[in-house]
Amino acid sequence: MRRPRTRANSLTRLAKPSSMVTGRIGCPVAGNGAPDCKAGADKLCQAKGFREGKSLDTDAAEKCSAKVYLPGYKRGPGDCRIENYVTRALCQ
Repeated sequence: MRRPRTRANSLTRLAKPSSMVTGRIGCPVAGNGAPDCKAGADKLCQAKGFREGKSLDTDAAEKCSAKVYLPGYKRGPGDCRIENYVTRALCQ
């Protein structure tokens, strides 16, 4: 049986103080190759004095080796990679 939603239950969920922070921290690559932006959000929040965080905004940028910019160089499949960053997080 479900517990009825009461004002006390709602207030307990809001009891955790949280703050929104901004910055730019890289998301490490997880074992499956996807960016782990939860870890990036935690790092961003820890840098601001909090314990952990949840990613709100992310950014991505293509990072290439210098040889890509040489005149006449033909870009190969492994010359560039996409890096992901957390730019805003909700911290607790």
